[in-house]
Amino acid sequence: MTRVAPPAVIRHARADDQQHLVSLLAVAFHDGPLADWLVPDDTARPAIYRNYFGIWVEHALQHGMVHVTGDLSGVAIWYSMTDPMPDPNADWRLIAGCGRWWRRFDLLADVFAEHHPTWPHHYLAFLAVAPDRQQQGIGGTLLRHHHAQLATLGLPAYLEASNHRNRALYLRHGYRNDGPVQLPDNGPQIWPMLRDPHAQAPSADGGKP
Repeated sequence: MTRVAPPAVIRHARADDQQHLVSLLAVAFHDGPLADWLVPDDTARPAIYRNYFGIWVEHALQHGMVHVTGDLSGVAIWYSMTDPMPDPNADWRLIAGCGRWWRRFDLLADVFAEHHPTWPHHYLAFLAVAPDRQQQGIGGTLLRHHHAQLATLGLPAYLEASNHRNRALYLRHGYRNDGPVQLPDNGPQIWPMLRDPHAQAPSADGGKP
């Protein structure tokens, strides 16, 4: 039986959470088709991912909205796309942090940008839950927390799902997609997904991420 955790307390991340969040994201995203494509060498992947997510967490703490659970078992990184988002992925930072694989990360950013909406919305860049706390409803709690704000603002949400499991979570929370996008160089599929601000969502996740 899947254990369901009590409702999580959500707060804004602080500067002193930065290194923990980098580690959380690196571990949570370590496995899967996208990870295998970005960094095929899974022994090098932990260090590369820590560098990559270090760029993003630093950027999000300055320019985005970083929501965490009180115990730091889950994080959601959002950006308000009512104005252009400052670019976190300058080539020199990718080269320095991602080494020989930097072009894959740069290519991924290009594909994301190609399909990104041009109208005002909030962008969910990352949603991560610690592996030992998954299937307890933490991801859904983080989603509902921000969706309530979007309903008040009347703004849609947008994200890219990178596998069937997280795509299923987002579908349950009112996101829709028109079809997958195939990444180049024999890459996996991703799913650009959009959510109306007043879409219906479950009140509980039944033990899902």
